[in-house]
Amino acid sequence: MKKLYTLIVLLVSTVAFAQVPANYYSTATGTGFTLKTQLKNIIDTDNNGLTPEYFHNDQGYDAMDGFISTYELDTYYEPGSNTILDPYSENPNGPDPYTFAPGTDECGEYSIEGDCYNKEHVIPQSVFSQALPMRSDAHALLPTDGRVNGFRSNFPFGRVDDSNLTSQSGISNPTQNGSKLGGNLNSGYSAGYTATVFEPIDEFKGDIARIYFYFATRYEDQVNSWGSYPMFNGTSDVVFDSTFLNILLQWHTMDPVSQKEIDRNDNIFYNHQTNRNPYVDHPEYVNAIWNPTPDNEAPSTPINLTASNPTDNSIELNWTASTDNIAVVSYDIYVGGTNSFNTSSTTFNVPGLSADTNYCFTVKAKDAAGNESDFSNQACETTTNTNTGNTVCASETFSNLTTGSSSYDTRTWTGDNGFTWTATNARTDQSIVGAAVTIDVRNSTQGALTSPTIGGGIRNLTVSTQRSFGGGSGTLDVLVNGMNQGTVPYSDTVQTTTISDINIEGVVTVVISESTTGGDRVTIDNLSWTCYSSLSVTEFSLSDISIYPNPVKNNLNINLNSPKETQIDIYNVLGKKVISKVIYKSDVINTEQISRGIYIIRMKQDETTISKKLIKR
Repeated sequence: MKKLYTLIVLLVSTVAFAQVPANYYSTATGTGFTLKTQLKNIIDTDNNGLTPEYFHNDQGYDAMDGFISTYELDTYYEPGSNTILDPYSENPNGPDPYTFAPGTDECGEYSIEGDCYNKEHVIPQSVFSQALPMRSDAHALLPTDGRVNGFRSNFPFGRVDDSNLTSQSGISNPTQNGSKLGGNLNSGYSAGYTATVFEPIDEFKGDIARIYFYFATRYEDQVNSWGSYPMFNGTSDVVFDSTFLNILLQWHTMDPVSQKEIDRNDNIFYNHQTNRNPYVDHPEYVNAIWNPTPDNEAPSTPINLTASNPTDNSIELNWTASTDNIAVVSYDIYVGGTNSFNTSSTTFNVPGLSADTNYCFTVKAKDAAGNESDFSNQACETTTNTNTGNTVCASETFSNLTTGSSSYDTRTWTGDNGFTWTATNARTDQSIVGAAVTIDVRNSTQGALTSPTIGGGIRNLTVSTQRSFGGGSGTLDVLVNGMNQGTVPYSDTVQTTTISDINIEGVVTVVISESTTGGDRVTIDNLSWTCYSSLSVTEFSLSDISIYPNPVKNNLNINLNSPKETQIDIYNVLGKKVISKVIYKSDVINTEQISRGIYIIRMKQDETTISKKLIKR
């Protein structure tokens, strides 16, 4: 969901700092664990002779009830709903499985998910024997579903092995929003621990990490006596066991500071206990303290790059993996000297090319610190010219779009195929299936979605729309290279529309903008178009095929209204094919072997291909 980690963290740091009182962090001048102690002196309860001096003003455990009812509301994913924002039940990409009214639905007793919410100690109370002020510290307390809170119990946070989920009567696992309990995955960044852990959804992993870093700092003078907790190692400097430190550092990076965390930090400071979480204000402090030695070693150069299997619009690349002192995380793919794509695999099918054209490619490896290798060898290949151009030239699921913003602004992001997309007068807190963009086309606001310029031409365009908030029905114009090629309708229900036989060759730019006078706020999702082809063929559309359930957990049902040979391919967001099957009538595809995430399912009959977003739970 959240990419471009370094840039986002820096931007968030700037935004967050705007709400911090002047000179609050003026004494935080050290590095490493010296910096952690300086931060402890700023946020603790002692008078350290600082100017200005702020204190952790403990309000007591019961005072959190009023704070939660007033300030822990979901104004980010369901604005105006007046419900509690619970990270254990929140669904960032659609309707929540259940909601809680502030105060009214506070536990009490519970038996199933959705009964009520209570106060979750992110660091279990048993760790510090329920002592104050730890027990009532607002920075380490979150409102969560009572049943899921009990399910998590006192287990540490970690990365659950999906093949080793915990069974417990009365609750599903994963829970209704995808949080889960089970044995820790003993590989990758979570290697080194195998016992039971609890894993929240990706949207809140950074929140949890920064709470732990706060707690390790605020209670630096006590935490060394809490070594029986698996996440702690019994020291006052490092604080964390190495496995869990790796997990927290990774979560901090993969889920940057959100507006929700910024607002919560301000509310705790100004309206409750008058101290702050430094790692929300300054995310860079985390690495400055716990990972101070930068990685300056570049990966080895990729070798044996080959270009093969050309079609009219694509060429397949393969190369030998690079090595690194820590880990290679991705590869940049250069087309004719221009950095055009990024993938974590060592194979990539380059899309959107023009027929009968020679292309030359090179590859660079990158590690997590941003170090780059030298260029690989160059590999060249020529696309064919057989009028088989009905493959997908562009598809955009908006999964790389940073979500959650309710303000209207210009949004830019790197799309599924590595190109830059732009939306003007757009917000990112609405969804159809997963992440989506909402443009404001009311009156003269002229919101618009603009694609990158992509080769391969365009034949058929498919897009899903839905009106958000109040309003009526209407249409949006679809312009290709500035020429109107038709309209797509929108209403309060989701509509998927295909504009057929556009048939424009070469490079194209697609703009979706206001058509109806007055207009509304329209959410756009699952946009794709097939490449140009001069062939005239009998086409099929989404009305000829049904796919369910979506999101899918295990078995995906595909029903063909007209039985016919159909090629089914499922790709991850990096363009790697993970499932391929030919069906001739209604069939079932087992998806258990692929991991949770967003995929593209492409269905081909004859020379016509249509695509749809697929979510694996």
